[in-house]
Amino acid sequence: MGNLMKTELYKLRRDRSFWTVLIILFLAAIGWTLLEYLDHDPNLNSGFEVYLGAFAGNNYITRIAPCILAGFFISSEYSMGTMKSITATGNSRMRIFWAKLLVFSFGSIIISLIFPIVATGTGTLIYGFGELPQGMGVGYFVQTIGLLILYAAAFSSIMALFAIMMTDSGKAIGFLIIFFLLFDTLFYFIAMKVSIVEPVFNHSVFKLFVEITQPNVGSNELFKLIFVPIVTYIGIGILGSLVFRKKEIK
Repeated sequence: MGNLMKTELYKLRRDRSFWTVLIILFLAAIGWTLLEYLDHDPNLNSGFEVYLGAFAGNNYITRIAPCILAGFFISSEYSMGTMKSITATGNSRMRIFWAKLLVFSFGSIIISLIFPIVATGTGTLIYGFGELPQGMGVGYFVQTIGLLILYAAAFSSIMALFAIMMTDSGKAIGFLIIFFLLFDTLFYFIAMKVSIVEPVFNHSVFKLFVEITQPNVGSNELFKLIFVPIVTYIGIGILGSLVFRKKEIK
């Protein structure tokens, strides 16, 4: 497993799509902050307010940007013959999938963190960090960043599941982007119409992800915010490994 992880990490470091997405998000974070400053947005007067604004804008970045990496990092390996070579090394398919999932999750987490962190740094240089509202201390930042990492990992497991099914990077990227753009809206619509689906939606990563920036979260609510993405990651990861075991690789 260690050698598989090293191999996947090497491929991630060499993946052009990964670095392209990072560079675009890095420049976008700086550009967005500067544009808001030049526009004299009254809602952004401190690095902390930039942090909150960047987090709101990061919602779709966390769910869409890693889809590009999923297509090139996982699905494209079928067409390039890499997947066939890896499975011929004698490693079990379950180990191969989990090595890919763990490294892909690592890349997705980096992608998800870069926009709010760079935007906050830029905003702090422009405005100063400012004073924290009452009840929001360092723990708030640890909590929100920690939850962002968990949900980015949970979404990456879903991306990896679909990416491992598809043998074409273009189709994988297109499908994943459409899925993450529309699924939560469709899920919400069904939940409102079918009562049995509503509690499932309310306890899904799609619903809870938008709540991770809430201040003064109670212990029960915080437990749910932590527990759901962990269970999702493990459950979808197991499903993905089972799918990969049965997939025919040509």
